[in-house]
Amino acid sequence: MLNISENSISKFVKLSEYKSHKYLKNKDTQKKRFYYGIAIVIMLLITFFVPWTQNIKGKGYVTTLLPEQRPQPIQSIISGRLEKWYVREGNYVKKGDTLIYITEVKNDYFDPNLISRTQEQVDAKSESITSYDDKVIALKAQLTSIRESRLLKLEQVRNKIIQTKNKIEIDSIDLNAYKIKYDIAVNQYKRTKELHSQGLKSLSELQEKELKQQEVYAAYLSQQNKLENQKNMLINFKLELSSTEQDYQQKISKTNSDIQSALSAKLEARSNTSKLQNQLSNYQQRQNLYYITSPTNGYITKTIKKGTGQLVKEGTDILTIMPADYDLAVEIYVKPQDLPLLRLGDHSRLQFDGWPAMVISGWPEKSTGIFSGKIFAIDQHISTNGKYRVLIAPDEADKQWPENLRVGTGTYTFVLLKDVPIWYELWRNLNGFPPDFYRANEDHNSGESDVKTKAPIKSVK
Repeated sequence: MLNISENSISKFVKLSEYKSHKYLKNKDTQKKRFYYGIAIVIMLLITFFVPWTQNIKGKGYVTTLLPEQRPQPIQSIISGRLEKWYVREGNYVKKGDTLIYITEVKNDYFDPNLISRTQEQVDAKSESITSYDDKVIALKAQLTSIRESRLLKLEQVRNKIIQTKNKIEIDSIDLNAYKIKYDIAVNQYKRTKELHSQGLKSLSELQEKELKQQEVYAAYLSQQNKLENQKNMLINFKLELSSTEQDYQQKISKTNSDIQSALSAKLEARSNTSKLQNQLSNYQQRQNLYYITSPTNGYITKTIKKGTGQLVKEGTDILTIMPADYDLAVEIYVKPQDLPLLRLGDHSRLQFDGWPAMVISGWPEKSTGIFSGKIFAIDQHISTNGKYRVLIAPDEADKQWPENLRVGTGTYTFVLLKDVPIWYELWRNLNGFPPDFYRANEDHNSGESDVKTKAPIKSVK
């Protein structure tokens, strides 16, 4: 008793009559406290040498292993007006199913007969190409005819030149003959004149010789003029040959120019036809874009545009679709100081939001309600939050992740490293040292551990 009051109850209550009082009075409490202290110390010493698995902790969320398996926003390539919805949130759609129908909002495409009219323009340009082909064929035939006529005309002029040369040669011989005749006539006239002066020839004979001389001289002059005319004619034929050559060369050049002009016009028509065909193809493709279809099998998760009649700009999100088949993964972020400790294929333990678990990070084998994973990828560039992103895939050798797990679920993750005693882990944390870098049975002199073959991961359906 505390004996605080001066009034004693010992004369009223006899403590010796109670068993508990006898037990406590006879018990050696100090000795028990000593034994208890020794036992606690021994247990602590033993605990200090119990293996502890070092780990790197991180928070993240569930994502998909491949980019094409993540939620995909559906956009319109062209601007338009929402005309009709074919789906609603929660619907399952297959690849190629129609989601939305939009109508045109640009006045350049309002014409309902736009494609047929453009097709008519393409046909007209194609026919113009054919007409240019015919024109080129006709001009080439004309060029061939001009060249043949040129050869004939030049040959004709050359023949005239040859004939004129022959005539010149004949006239030259005739001129020499007339000259000889003239010389003979002059000699005869001189002799007859001497004989007449001597009285041997009559006057009539002298006058006859003089007349003969004048006649021969006249014939000689006539032949000389004839020869000069033939020479002038030869010069004219040579000039005609050159002129004919130039005339036909001009005709050939002009025809070649017309051919090149036709070919140029044909190429221009072909270019315009290609542009029109390209424009026609664009119009056809644009009309196909009025119906927005699903790019994959999946579920409609969110519609961003509401109702009908809204205007949609190109590149604007309209709705979101979640692929039906996907491979789950966990995305976490680690500090830069922990990045050198991670390797592809390292084991990790994961706790998902909504799935109760008891986690003992240092003794993963004692944890319950957690799931296993392996590091699948490590980013080579730091993220905007100052940490490195790590992608963890399911461990096929362990139990499967929950079937109802969805993309976006929060996770608490710790990557398993080296096994050390608890006292060492406490000492490391008190000094702020990072986990051990070196591991048993691992060669850090080569970079082969950084690249590992990843086994295919089973899809979640």
